[in-house]
Amino acid sequence: MNKLLFFTAVCLTCFTAVRAQTSYPEPEQMRPGMSEFWLPQPEVITPGDIQTQSAPSDAIILFDGKDLSAWENVKEQGAAGWTVNRDGTFTVNKKAGNIRTRESFENFQLHIEWYVPAGITGENQARGNSGIFLQGIYELQILDSYRNATYANGQAASIYKQSRPLVNAMRKPGEWNVYDVIYSAPIFKDDGSYRIPPYVTVIHNGVVVQNHFAILGTTEYIGLPRVVKHGAGPIVLQSHGDPSEPISFRNIWIRKLD
Repeated sequence: MNKLLFFTAVCLTCFTAVRAQTSYPEPEQMRPGMSEFWLPQPEVITPGDIQTQSAPSDAIILFDGKDLSAWENVKEQGAAGWTVNRDGTFTVNKKAGNIRTRESFENFQLHIEWYVPAGITGENQARGNSGIFLQGIYELQILDSYRNATYANGQAASIYKQSRPLVNAMRKPGEWNVYDVIYSAPIFKDDGSYRIPPYVTVIHNGVVVQNHFAILGTTEYIGLPRVVKHGAGPIVLQSHGDPSEPISFRNIWIRKLD
């Protein structure tokens, strides 16, 4: 027999014999408690009341129906300058320009209700146009998209010029619309590019219309999105220059997320 083959055979025989003489315990059988943890316990909060339109107990109230003290004018950085109404709503003042929250945010859940007046005039983008800029940069479009044709990535609930809504869940003018937004802020590399892009989920009138969409960058009116490194930022409400009747808002609150 070839010496190499003989040596190999002897080694395999010895390894098999040693292995046969060595026994190891079987893995311990799993028990229910081995996959359970008790700490940390979630914080106990009180959820909002649907009937009274109240916010969760851990929310930051951005508009309570009384004043716009949580907001400032973007241009002048003073009082917001939009009109607070007796019915607990406020209306866009197109001459005053955009407003933003005085506080800045990163990851959050945002609730906001908005109203297109009955009998509104105009068409396409000139019909109840506004917007919500997440961290002051990424626009979630507001528009009367009830029987009003426009480009798909510019209608209500679009991430402007990037992602059309999955469906058109718009209510007709004279009825309130609701956005519930879950947003995670981007994480940047040292060179300013995204390590993790911003993600957004939008629920419009109870219907998911943006499902964990990865925002591509700034929402530009002309041109393609740009990636601009930034930190925490405000919520901005847009005073659009279209000639149609101004829209109104109510019941705005936000929850910071870890």
